[in-house]
Amino acid sequence: MDHSLRDYRRKFSPSGMNSFSVAVKETDLWVAVGEQAIDSGLAQELEQFIWRQRRLLEDYIEKDPFFRETPDPYLTGADAPDIARQMARAGNIAGVGPMAAVAGAFAQYAGMWLLKTFSQVIVENGGDIFFSCPKPLKVGIYAGCSPFSGKLAVRVEPKPGCRGLCTSSGTVGPSWSRGRADAAVILAQNALLADAVATATGNLVQSSEDLQRAVEFARKLPGVEGVLVVLGDKIAAWGEIQLEEV
Repeated sequence: MDHSLRDYRRKFSPSGMNSFSVAVKETDLWVAVGEQAIDSGLAQELEQFIWRQRRLLEDYIEKDPFFRETPDPYLTGADAPDIARQMARAGNIAGVGPMAAVAGAFAQYAGMWLLKTFSQVIVENGGDIFFSCPKPLKVGIYAGCSPFSGKLAVRVEPKPGCRGLCTSSGTVGPSWSRGRADAAVILAQNALLADAVATATGNLVQSSEDLQRAVEFARKLPGVEGVLVVLGDKIAAWGEIQLEEV
């Protein structure tokens, strides 16, 4: 499957929700919102919101390029915009650099913006998902050459509030990873944290012997609610994640 074409989105749209897409540079969002009709200008308004957030982040990175370059925890300057501070906070919890949370950040910020209007929201940004809805969320696992790839899905039962479900891979897609995990999937209290912890968890996996250690690392972090790590024909999991056949 060519993930650059986002083919998997055709299988992801929940029944009873209206969906659309918004792309701003590298930020490529697929959005589903509640049953009420979508205003014709909603996609354009969301696009403008994302442009503003990207400009704030890009302007800060221009003044502080190490924010983008470091793979390690980092403290932002006093002039950092909120999105940069939240990315750094998530990275610091996970023990990685702030850019490990960038995809989750834009999913989270778009989702919170949409929740001002809609009671049910799902935002997916290149495999990193923000969601707040009263229905179970079922997401297919795409894990490179693993025999589980495309055959298993993660099911998350609904609960109040918003959460994030994010994936990092050393073998699939554009994610940068120090590890070899085919997929490291994290369910957390927000998408920034899920994204950063997914990177940190995947970094720990070089062989199947590392799977349980990676799960134990992630489960101890505050805000993490579920972990799944895949390498080849081996899986380790913990928490509020159910596995189902696709």
